[in-house]
Amino acid sequence: EVSQDGDTLTFIIVSQKLSGTGEYHVDRTYDDFEWLQQHLFAQEDVPGIQGVIFPPLPARPQVNASAKAMKQLGKCSRTSPSFLGLGEWQPYCKALETFLRQVAAHSILSKNKAVEVFLTSTEVSGHSHIDTRLHAQVVESVNALKICLQDVDEFFQTERDHNLVLTGHTRMAGEVSLSLSLTVCVKLSEVFDSIKKNMMSVAVNDMNTLGLGLDLDSRYQEAEKEMLFRRTCKLVELENARKNAEKAKPVKKNAMEEVKKAAEGEFEQICKVAKQEVK
Repeated sequence: EVSQDGDTLTFIIVSQKLSGTGEYHVDRTYDDFEWLQQHLFAQEDVPGIQGVIFPPLPARPQVNASAKAMKQLGKCSRTSPSFLGLGEWQPYCKALETFLRQVAAHSILSKNKAVEVFLTSTEVSGHSHIDTRLHAQVVESVNALKICLQDVDEFFQTERDHNLVLTGHTRMAGEVSLSLSLTVCVKLSEVFDSIKKNMMSVAVNDMNTLGLGLDLDSRYQEAEKEMLFRRTCKLVELENARKNAEKAKPVKKNAMEEVKKAAEGEFEQICKVAKQEVK
C-alpha cells in the first residue's frame, strides 16, 4: 500500500518470515528502495556475483507531474512509471512489490543482510551512498565502449545477439503501450465525461497488464545486457592473463600462472551463475 503527503510517497510493506509467525509492517520511501539496491550491488566478495541479472528497480515516481509532462511520459521507458501520476498508485505498488519478490526469491541476493533489514527493521541503516567497483561497472556498462569480442561460449554469444535485438524492440513496445494509455484513454475520459469512470478503468487495466509488463521486461533486458557486458569484460581480463602467462619470463612464470588460474576460476563461476540467471 502507499500513502501520500505532498510530494512524498510512503510505501507500507508487509512481510513474513518463513521460519516464524507474525507479520512485519514497515514504512519505506523510494530512497529506501535505492538503499537496498545499492547494497545488492555491493556484494563484491560473493562468488559469481558478476553473473547475476539484478532485478530492476522501477524509476523514481513523479508525484505531481504537470499536464505537459504527462503527455511526454510515453516517450522514454526509463521514466515510464511516472505516468502513474494519474492518481492511481496501485500499479506502481505492484511494480515495487514485484521487485521485492524477485530479490527475496533470488538464491544469492536474498542472503544479503540488507534484505532482512529492509523488510523487518523499523528504520534502514542510513542512506549513505555505497561506492563500489561492481556498482561502477553496472553504471559504466550502459555508456562504456562496446566490446565486439566474439564469445568463447556459443550459449552466451547467442544470448548477446538476442539481447541486443530484444532490448530495442521491448523498449519500443513499452513506449507505444504507455503512450496509448495516456493519449487515448485519458483524453477520451476527459472528452466523454459521462463515461470517464469506465475509461479510467480501461486505462488502469492496461497499465496493470501490458504497460507495466513491458516496462518490467524492458528493464530486465537492460539488466541482462549489463550482466553480459560485465562477463565479457572478465573474458577480456582472462585472455590478457593467459597471454601474460605465456609471455612471462621464468622468474615471473609461476606468479603469472597463479593469476591466470585465479582468473579462470572466477570466470567459470561467473559463467555458471550467469547461465542459471539467463535460464
